This record gives sequence, C-alpha cells and structure tokens, in this order.
Amino acid sequence: MFFALDGFLFAGWVVRIPAIKQQTGASASTLGLALLGVSAGAVITMMLTGRLCRRYGSHAVTVACGVLLPLSIALPAQTHSALSLGLVLLVFGAAYGGMNVAMNSAAVDLVAQLRRPVMPSFHAAFSLGGMVGAGLGGLVAGGLSASAHLFLLAGIGLLVTAFAGPALLRHRPARTAPEPHAPQPRPQRKLDPRARRIVLLFGVIALCTAYGEGALADWGALHLEQDLDAHPGLAAAGYALFALTMTIGRLTGTMLLERLGQTRTLVLGGAVAAAGMLLGSLAPTVWLALAGFAVTGLGLANIFPVAVGRAGELAGPSGVAAASTLGYGGMLLGPPAIGFLADWFSLPVALTTVALLAAGASVLGYGARNATHA
Repeated sequence: MFFALDGFLFAGWVVRIPAIKQQTGASASTLGLALLGVSAGAVITMMLTGRLCRRYGSHAVTVACGVLLPLSIALPAQTHSALSLGLVLLVFGAAYGGMNVAMNSAAVDLVAQLRRPVMPSFHAAFSLGGMVGAGLGGLVAGGLSASAHLFLLAGIGLLVTAFAGPALLRHRPARTAPEPHAPQPRPQRKLDPRARRIVLLFGVIALCTAYGEGALADWGALHLEQDLDAHPGLAAAGYALFALTMTIGRLTGTMLLERLGQTRTLVLGGAVAAAGMLLGSLAPTVWLALAGFAVTGLGLANIFPVAVGRAGELAGPSGVAAASTLGYGGMLLGPPAIGFLADWFSLPVALTTVALLAAGASVLGYGARNATHA
C-alpha cells in the first residue's frame, strides 16, 4: 500500500509539471533548477532516515512519511515563481526521500524472511501506483486545475495512510535466526572495505537508473507536448505507459531473478533501456516515442530494486540509505542537467543521456557479477 501510494502521489505531481511551468513562467533551465528541489530534499533526508529507522523502526518512519508526503504535495500548485516552487519542492522531496528509505528498509526485512528475491514485487506496486496516478492526471488535466488536482491527491493519500498505517504499526519486523545460506540484513555489523565498495557500486547502478526514471517523470510529458505536439492528456499518458511497462517488468522480476540471476537481469535491463530511450528521445512521431518509453520502462524495471535490495542485504537500513542516496543523486543531477542541455541543444538530445547512463548501468551490472548471487 505504501509503495503504491508513493508512486501514485509522485506521478500525480509530475503530470502537472507542464501546468506548473506555465503558472510560474519558468524557462526550461529555471524549471530544471526548481525541480532540483525534489531531489535535493530527498537526498538530504535519506541518510537521516536510515538512522531514524534504526532507532524507531522502519514501520513507524514509513507511516510518519505517509502523512508528510500527502500534506506536501498540495504546495507546488500554490506557487507563482520558480524560486518559491523550488523551496516547496524541498519539503516534498524530503518527505518523498524519507518514505523511500523507510519502506525499502521494511521490504528488505521481509525479503530476508521470505528467502526469495521478491524485492521487484514491492517496486511493482510503486509502478502500479504511478500508472494509476498518471492515468488519473491525464483524465483530469483538461478539466481540473492543478491546485484542485493536487489537493484531491493529498486527501486520497491521507486516507490511504489512515487505513494502512495502523496495521503496519501493529507489526514490527521479525528478526529470525539466519539460515546457513540465506542472505540476511546486517545493520549492526561494521562493514569491511570490500563490502563498502560493493554497496557503493550498487548505489552507482541505482544512480544510473534513477536518472532515467526522473528524466521521464520530469521531462517526458514536456517532450511529447512541446517537441511532438501531443495533446496534454496524451502527453500525460506517456508517463502512465512507462509506469505500466515498469509494473509488468517488476511483476515478472522475481521469475527473472530466479531464472537469470542478478547479473543477467542487470545487464539485459540496462541494454534494453538504452535502446528504448534512444527511440523515445529521437523518434519523429508521438507513437514511436511512446513505444520507446514503454521499452525503456521494461528495461529499467528491475535494476533499481535489485541494486537497493542487494545493498540492504549487505548493510541493513544503512545500505538502503546509502544506495538510495546515490540513486536519487541521479535524480538530483537529472533535472538541471537535462534542462541546461535542452536550452543549449534540444530536449530530445538532452534525453539521450538517459540511454547513455542505462548502458553504463548494464556495464556496471556485469562488473558486479562477483558480488551478486547469480
């Protein structure tokens, strides 16, 4: 429920970015700097959230962020300048980053108890929520103001937290005895230098993937609408399609990991995403671009969950926080980088950097083969 809520609220925000851009009068580069607020707020809070999870438990922190995130989503529609937009996005990003570390830490504990690679299933819920949020945004884009839409999302988010939060708070993560061959989180153990390097490697893989997810979330609708003359509703459907294929990819992620292993899943995913994003960014028609977005979603689907899950197995909430911080560093770099590149060259050219980093994730995934269970 909380993974789905996170994706639902984030997608509801991103499909209204074109309307918020018009409302604030921001250029592509100034909008990129304002969007930096989401990633900056997320990265700032992620390491703090790891410590909070160790002290208060990942379940309690997840519920707290489940209240803060809906409250903060209503703020961007009340702004009328790029500066004020960036400031309120810091708050939204802080709640979003805290939610991601807390719920991923809780998921890592459950994966260890189940002793199956089901981490992609949790992220499938995030993608499903994103698909629903983007689809709803596309339906109401023409008839509902951004302010009314985001207030509606805030209310839905608070209701979901009120429904799911008490059940989560009643059940603390169980600490079962480790099996001889089962990977277990080790939040209290001091990591040796090699383990730290492995966590760093998976964090960089997550960075390459999060860059692509953030780019499509922040710039995909603008690319379809401005460069390919898509209707606002169809432009919003671009992210919904991307989220749909990510959901499909993640629902099959456990099967892929069990059959192919982590290395092949990472390498093939990065290669497929690179090919898809080259099509999505450079295609001359809306429908070919949408096909590229769909392929990109399939390719990126399981890279982030595998990277964060592996880091969590090695170092518990600290590993999740470290990999997530590096991962969302990709989102930190993405919005302003693509905004400036769009001003200097064009938005389609700027979006090809997503393909470049997806290919990099594929190479790093192969390089991590000796550190994975595969």
